[in-house]
Amino acid sequence: MSKSLSNKIYGILLVAIIAIIASFIAKIPAINALAVSPLVIGILLGIVFANTIRSKIPQQWLSGILFSAKTLLRIAIVFYGFRITFQQIASVGSEGLIVSTLMLSSTMILGVLIGIKLLKLDRDTAILVASGSAVCGAAAVLATEEVLKSEPHKTAIAVGTVVLFGTISMFIYPILFKSGVLQMDFTQFGLYVGASIHEVAQVVAAGGAIDTVSSDTAIIVKMIRVMMIAPMLLVLGLFLSKLSGHSSTGAKKLVIPWFAILFIVVAGFNSLHILPIELVTTINHIDTFLLTMAMTALGMETHINKFKQAGFKPVLLAFILFLWLISVAYFLTIAISS
Repeated sequence: MSKSLSNKIYGILLVAIIAIIASFIAKIPAINALAVSPLVIGILLGIVFANTIRSKIPQQWLSGILFSAKTLLRIAIVFYGFRITFQQIASVGSEGLIVSTLMLSSTMILGVLIGIKLLKLDRDTAILVASGSAVCGAAAVLATEEVLKSEPHKTAIAVGTVVLFGTISMFIYPILFKSGVLQMDFTQFGLYVGASIHEVAQVVAAGGAIDTVSSDTAIIVKMIRVMMIAPMLLVLGLFLSKLSGHSSTGAKKLVIPWFAILFIVVAGFNSLHILPIELVTTINHIDTFLLTMAMTALGMETHINKFKQAGFKPVLLAFILFLWLISVAYFLTIAISS
């Protein structure tokens, strides 16, 4: 085995060990009750590592850490398709598809415009924060980062906003429903939750806090949003291609996220129900661990001074999008499902 390959393996093993620790922490009852995913814990542990003992690790191991943040990430996003079937999407009918499409596209556009034009954020940070709010939280941020080729600290910042406002949503939605503020039935509430809360785990927690009907509806609608990560990335790739076409060099590069296309292919294969459900469940567990490794690796390349440089603006953008999601999604749900 060559020296470079062995160093890469050491780096990957280091990332895996920290990801395993993150997975165990996520299973602690108090943490699990808050629906904090191992992905989030992984990036937090990675950031702690980067700002404490990172300098004590051999520089040669960096290739393994970068492999985890890039290649493993693409593989994990492709296999994320095993969480979805086209039958699930069909089961909620056109209402779930319409609400999800409108909320995703409007949140993405609003986030980019406000972030870049009004708050003067850099392009990548604005897009990453917007994608995390619009699509499916941390997984969407990771997938978008792969298309943008942005710096790791920007991904970490975007994930942080997802954690903050997704957690707030997870608690506030059931409170609003139980207090009578939200004038909707269980199915409508599930539609509302699935179309507007950030993370899958947060959707499960919020929908499950009310009723099984709202929980099932919320999860399916959320899966529709997850499915939309692929067309969103394709549109983003075309958008970036158009921007590069107007660059000073005149070079036009088409950014095609092939892993997003394979994601749809895998989801289509999963819809055929060829594999036993036990095997699919195992694949999903492995995939979650691979995503945790990718998040951990990104955290391991993120230094805290980058957060200071970013300032409060990314959080402000995420707050604006949070208000948009919680208000517009409600009225849209009522209008479409009435």
